[in-house]
Amino acid sequence: MRNIPLIASPGDFEMTSRDAFIAALCAPGPVPDRAEKLSLYGWLIGSWKMDTTLFSADGTKRSGHGEIHFAWALEGRAVQDVWILPGVFYGTTLRIYDPGLDAWHIVWSDPLRQYYSRQIGRARGRDIVQEGSDLTGTPTRWSFTDITPNSFRWLGERSEDGGKTYWLQAEFLATRVST
Repeated sequence: MRNIPLIASPGDFEMTSRDAFIAALCAPGPVPDRAEKLSLYGWLIGSWKMDTTLFSADGTKRSGHGEIHFAWALEGRAVQDVWILPGVFYGTTLRIYDPGLDAWHIVWSDPLRQYYSRQIGRARGRDIVQEGSDLTGTPTRWSFTDITPNSFRWLGERSEDGGKTYWLQAEFLATRVST
């Protein structure tokens, strides 16, 4: 357990409330008893730049550039990220491994667009596939493909027919940023 002061008088310590929050949220690595299972998303830890293409249902295509930042969270029991595409979205994903399911609970929140989604994530061959729905019940499928240590392709798909077919909404080509 971390020793983070919750109440202090001015001058008692140098840590600000923001620093205390970051110290409580972020972890230096995965919790040891789940490290192997946490490696499914653990390779993402760090910062990435991305080239994006967004597709509308009417076939309109929009391109842009953004960034993604991944970190260990919640005492190393989760991976949290921030995805930023200026003017389009600014959101966070919390990924928590569930040993009972042998899968990951995925919760995406984008307060900019007020878009929220819950999914279950699993390895599928060399890919990572997350399936679930948004708050309207529309099926979604988000996939990490073409994975290397320094790059990946992310696909965002949705279904208008209850999951029988999916159409591509977004494709992101991400490259790791050297630190």
